Amino acid sequence: MITVHTIEELRQHVRQAREQGRRIGFVPTMGNLHDGHIRLVDHAKADDCFTVASIFVNPLQFNDASDLERYPRTLTADQKRLEAAATDLLFAPDVDEMYPHGQAQQSRVHVPGVSAGLCGGSRPGHFDGVATVVTKLFNMVQPDRAYFGEKDFQQVAVIRKMVDDLNMPITIVPVATARADDGLALSSRNGYLSPEERAIAPGLYRTLQHVLSRLQAHTPLAQALAEANEQLQQLGFIPDYVAVCHAHNVQSVQSGDTVKDLVILAAAHLGNARLIDNIHVTLNQRIE
Repeated sequence: MITVHTIEELRQHVRQAREQGRRIGFVPTMGNLHDGHIRLVDHAKADDCFTVASIFVNPLQFNDASDLERYPRTLTADQKRLEAAATDLLFAPDVDEMYPHGQAQQSRVHVPGVSAGLCGGSRPGHFDGVATVVTKLFNMVQPDRAYFGEKDFQQVAVIRKMVDDLNMPITIVPVATARADDGLALSSRNGYLSPEERAIAPGLYRTLQHVLSRLQAHTPLAQALAEANEQLQQLGFIPDYVAVCHAHNVQSVQSGDTVKDLVILAAAHLGNARLIDNIHVTLNQRIE
């Protein structure tokens, strides 16, 4: 695996791969890699792509300076994991390489609609930071295919709309959420959990499953959501949101809607960690 730190080096190696007739597959990350990230690499390799991964902790998407400061940086360990997964190229720029003119004067990309509410409501400016850095990375790498985990469902929706709106010739490939044996969605933020909190954390996924079962039983939507919030609080979470949305645009489902493709999403704080998860299902029924 080749590791580069500058855009010039990155483009040189990508150009050589294209000259050899290779498609470019791209896996953007913020590092502190887990099996879910490696699954994205595996998908890119299975698609016979020259696989580029990036590691960059993007300050534009953090609205809490302390959260940015404590986000784990584990480049050496990440390099070993990517190399073991047969990644072709790692791009690991620093902040000055990504934002040479400073962050305050950086042009921003805003994706309306899908970036509002949910995590966008709880973390103002977060998805503008995501859309901006992903646009920059796409322009640097110029991939044919880019791979994202479905755990960050709203983020995938934001990126898909951005690519469509801006006519980027990139196929966005969502990859199913990777989970631990007890159901907890794999996340770099799981490392913030104490052993006691780690034992509680799978309750977030179980709560989403509970909402689904209640909707399937034609329980009124408001009641199912109230039960979910109460369940999370009883487990020790501080709920941020529990929501039922149309999957294609991440807009809230309303009582009386007939839905086919929906997603149940939740975010909640547990100790020092903010955890998110979702269930994406085909239901094809009227919501009470």
